[in-house]
Amino acid sequence: MHLTKHIVCFFLSIGCFFIYSNNSASAASMQNEKQLAQHKDIMKLEKVLSVMSPWAKAAIPNGDPQEFLSDLNTVLSADKDNLLVLCDKTHALGKDYVTAGIVPLVKNNDYAIGRNNLSLRRVAEQGLRIMAKAARADDTMLLISSSYRSYQYQVTVYNRLVAQEGQAVADRESARPGTSQHQLGTAVDFGSISDEYAQTKAGKWLSANAEKYGWSLSFPQGYEDITGYRWECWHYRYIGVDACRFQKKWFGDIQQFMLEFIHAWKAEQ
Repeated sequence: MHLTKHIVCFFLSIGCFFIYSNNSASAASMQNEKQLAQHKDIMKLEKVLSVMSPWAKAAIPNGDPQEFLSDLNTVLSADKDNLLVLCDKTHALGKDYVTAGIVPLVKNNDYAIGRNNLSLRRVAEQGLRIMAKAARADDTMLLISSSYRSYQYQVTVYNRLVAQEGQAVADRESARPGTSQHQLGTAVDFGSISDEYAQTKAGKWLSANAEKYGWSLSFPQGYEDITGYRWECWHYRYIGVDACRFQKKWFGDIQQFMLEFIHAWKAEQ
């Protein structure tokens, strides 16, 4: 039974509860409040799911809506650093978006840096360092090739690619200014920034282990129609361990689906 069908069953159980609770109103008053709160959340869940794309809804597996809502609450409660912002071709950050807590990446023993002007949000750098230490323990060094990009830097990169390759190629390979995850300060391009990276030792290690440390592949293979970008085996975004688990359990391990849902959930009153 799909999650949306479970929601219908839950509504029926709510109705049964209210019928039988009339026999002992005083003892059931607190339980009534709990049931009403659950009912409200279930109604909200049904409404949010109704506006999700067919692909996103198809990715959601069978399950108990109460379990889903419990997992969702865990993720939202854990997101103290606002890591779950939806940023894509239709949800722009814009030139005035303020990325707080940016710190430079400096030479260290945990990971390598490709150039000297790289930076990340502090929370992402801390998450990167934890993951990089684990990779080093497996005799794997992670190379950071690109990280935070300001709006103005995006303008420069995008315009240069348009001039070199044309508009169509630029839109497939690069984000228009204000729509790049790199502006969040929590996205990293690793290694060679090429398809070949998937076959390297580091690329294979990230594919197998990144989610354990809160890093999610943003643009998986075969989902260009969903994400708007071709496969990028090198592009990971720090969203936290709880969000990675939630993404894998309920959204087919597709970051875009989960972030679309959370965006719609927060927007729904």
